[in-house]
Amino acid sequence: MTKTLILYSTVDGQTLAICQKMQMVMQDAGEQVELLNLSEASVESLTQADRILIGASIRYGKHRPELFSFVNSHQALLRSKVNGFFSVNVVARKPEKNTPATNPYMIKFLQLSAWQPQILEVFGGKIAYPKYGPFDRFMIRFIMWMTKGPTDTKGTFDFTDWNKVDEFAKHFMNQQ
Repeated sequence: MTKTLILYSTVDGQTLAICQKMQMVMQDAGEQVELLNLSEASVESLTQADRILIGASIRYGKHRPELFSFVNSHQALLRSKVNGFFSVNVVARKPEKNTPATNPYMIKFLQLSAWQPQILEVFGGKIAYPKYGPFDRFMIRFIMWMTKGPTDTKGTFDFTDWNKVDEFAKHFMNQQ
């Protein structure tokens, strides 16, 4: 049986929710799937996996530094497996920026990372104004105002295409 390791780096939990959905899709198809926070991954967990998928979110225009530290430290091991990466960001809500080739955060990741994943994807994120503290609520609302996104601070806006998540999980699972 093939073992897939899904690692995630998240700020508010949407990347984790996407990873959990992928885990369900893969397990329903008979795959063995382990889900870990990137900070909990060990060389042993990487070595035991046949496939490794990493998902990471964006906050204020950047992936978290721990992502780059991890992939740069483990790039040889990642390359030795079927591997993939997906980015979760609100910019991907826009049709012209929701593919790996057109999403500015994916492009920037690939420029900054020593690891070049085999399989790439981008998913729209989620804005949950009621969950944010005053500073984040103000800053995210300002960014949304500038980019013509939702600014109602009482609202929660999920831009994730869950069918796309399902399809990507199936696609990744079928890679040899």
